[in-house]
Amino acid sequence: MNSTPDYTVHPTAEVSPRASIGSGAKIWNYAQIREGATIGSETVIGKNVYVDFDVPVGARCKVQNNCSLYHGASIEDGVFIGPHVVLTNDKKPRAINADGSLKGADDWVLGRIHICYGASIGANSTILPGVTIGRFALVGAGSVVTRDVPAHALVSGNPARVIGWVDASCNRLPGPPDAD
Repeated sequence: MNSTPDYTVHPTAEVSPRASIGSGAKIWNYAQIREGATIGSETVIGKNVYVDFDVPVGARCKVQNNCSLYHGASIEDGVFIGPHVVLTNDKKPRAINADGSLKGADDWVLGRIHICYGASIGANSTILPGVTIGRFALVGAGSVVTRDVPAHALVSGNPARVIGWVDASCNRLPGPPDAD
């Protein structure tokens, strides 16, 4: 029996022994993969990426440098996540209560994010909790996504709005976007 893993983990990466790493996956410098996280086969996790506990990342995904994928996110197969993308998870972010006392785990309201098959999230985008990004959708760089993105939609801005449509190869389709 061969005990050598069939995936690559850079020596500086921190991978929980309770995480699951698929065949052919690559995890680069200073990445952190928490307990219960799942990295699919042939997925590339870039330098300094944080994958929080219980976050599933599908097969053949590419998560570029300095991304933060927080608990509550779910990423299907074939998703591209550009550098410096943040998938948030707190619906009521505060450090303290109204009386000044420190907030605790019981004060946290988890928000989920679901990124569907083949979607692409541009560099430096932020996805707020409670959002689904549809199949093969394209989120433009620097966007702040505050609501669901339909399949094949091209969205951009803060807040992100539909500005067009793309095919599965990320080519822009002709015609005006539907009204937002």
